[in-house]
Amino acid sequence: MSIPDEMDAMVVAATGRPLELRRLPVPRPGPQQVLLEVAACGVCRTDLHLVDGELPEAPLPVIPGHEIVGRVAAVGESVDDLAIGERIGVPWLGWTCGECRFCRIGRENLCDHARFTGYTLPGGYAEYAVAERRYCFRLPDRFGDLEAAPLLCAGLIGYRSLRMCGAGVERLGLYGFGAAAHIVAQVAAHRGAEVYAFTRPGDAAAQGFARSLGAAWAGGSTEPPPEPLDAAIVFAPVGALVPAALRAVRKGGIVVCGGIHMSDIPSFPYRILWEERALVSVANLERRDGDELFAAVAELPLHTAVESFALADANQALERLREGRLTGAAVLAVAP
Repeated sequence: MSIPDEMDAMVVAATGRPLELRRLPVPRPGPQQVLLEVAACGVCRTDLHLVDGELPEAPLPVIPGHEIVGRVAAVGESVDDLAIGERIGVPWLGWTCGECRFCRIGRENLCDHARFTGYTLPGGYAEYAVAERRYCFRLPDRFGDLEAAPLLCAGLIGYRSLRMCGAGVERLGLYGFGAAAHIVAQVAAHRGAEVYAFTRPGDAAAQGFARSLGAAWAGGSTEPPPEPLDAAIVFAPVGALVPAALRAVRKGGIVVCGGIHMSDIPSFPYRILWEERALVSVANLERRDGDELFAAVAELPLHTAVESFALADANQALERLREGRLTGAAVLAVAP
């Protein structure tokens, strides 16, 4: 595979400003790394948080994007299990130290020194990207490049959030019905759960989309569900939804916050937390989340709804995401 010297990339040069299209050198893989020719990269709300300056200590300028699907263009000298041209995916968690307390106890997602694709490591809004081999996944063949991209964050974080809801969830609430929710709704429904989708008030299109994917009920986020929920996942980065979700779950229920950033949670009365309700957050992912998710979706009749954009149109994709004018997930189609 011929590798050029330069590539196009969309770059966060400064927060609060649109991404810049730049011509940059193609990176070269280190000993334990792989160089990918990027085929597609999903557009995630975390990318918006990065652009808006809501993620701390971002090493600007940086190439965003952490839902990368690509083909191996070159490998480092220690990588011996990937072939040139093979398709793999790269997620948010890009490197861990293996030595801190959290790594030693099997909680690598909380590594004290973790590095993250498209944030503290260069990401996939580019024609080429380098990644650590340890944090790359083989992807199910039945998904095309564009359709596979959302699985690498929206799918993984949704799956981890669903697992944190615990066993025996018969009624699941999803607050915010975007990229992650539209995937986890299908997984949960396949497992026999009733899914209750909460959207922006009056968003009939999103509510109809949720019903088309098997939701038993869909309504505005200010509405109570028709039945008490066993668990709820809050994907929308709106702190005011947390008390609403606590009010919606039954005794002993759990509310999982599935985002990396959220507006402040307003104060709420203790009585809506009492009776052993629980409120937890999800941070990053573990590699076993990917192993389990990709094994599961290879067998499930799961469909990822995507809207594609050219690499140079990444700012348009981000604005569509910000405004809530997407059905499913936005994906940059990088390779022709």
